[in-house]
Amino acid sequence: MLNNKQKKFLRSQAHHLNPIFQVGKGGVNDHLITHIEEAIEVRELMKVSVLNNCLEDRHEVAEELAKRSGAELVQVIGKTIVLYKESKDNKTIELP
Repeated sequence: MLNNKQKKFLRSQAHHLNPIFQVGKGGVNDHLITHIEEAIEVRELMKVSVLNNCLEDRHEVAEELAKRSGAELVQVIGKTIVLYKESKDNKTIELP
């Protein structure tokens, strides 16, 4: 579990990132989770955007993405979700 200081640090690190996945009207599915798991292992920190045609609540989408991919939910800001998961092989982010 991340503490507030770590979340603040990760938010600052994520600021310049662009979302690499989008959740649309299909919602969260196994295919999306698989891609997120693969990408987050390499990147550790990533953004996912929730499209306007997504029928689910963005906070619920964020919780589900974090839970199913084993990542930590750093932040939901607007329609953007920030996820973090410590990498096994590609660790680059040192948490405070």
